[in-house]
Amino acid sequence: MPETIPAPYRSRELAVEPAWIDYNGHLNLAYYHVLFDRGIDDLFDAMGLGERYRERTGFTTYTAEAHVRYLREVPPGSRVTVSSQIVGIDEKRLHLFQEMHHLDGWLAATLENLSLSVDQRGETPKVAPFPAETFVSIKAAFDAHAVLPRPAELCRAIRSLG
Repeated sequence: MPETIPAPYRSRELAVEPAWIDYNGHLNLAYYHVLFDRGIDDLFDAMGLGERYRERTGFTTYTAEAHVRYLREVPPGSRVTVSSQIVGIDEKRLHLFQEMHHLDGWLAATLENLSLSVDQRGETPKVAPFPAETFVSIKAAFDAHAVLPRPAELCRAIRSLG
């Protein structure tokens, strides 16, 4: 893992592909998830939790829960970046808050994500604590992000209409 993870971490520039545009003429909701996932991949690669981590340790991460807020339509031909903030950790979990920004500067969507540490070395994958050296790196990244204000949108839920 690098010495420090920027707070927040910003992904590379991501392109909205033409096939992702739906019949309403904007980015289909499923592809917001694809873009957020690519942002998480960039962060996890920077933290040493990417594909090589799985190959080296037999551990990986699975998403246990995700909540997206769609704030603005993303038109065809757009380019975006995803910023990621680590808002919580424990020995088995990593809690992230992400914002998707159009390159023109406006906020398109947010995603709150809970990732689990998963040991894939056995016959059946199972949730397990991060390896000790990995957790030290995760804690260092979390500490770097702890200086950021907690997002006001954190831990929101859909209110019942009934």
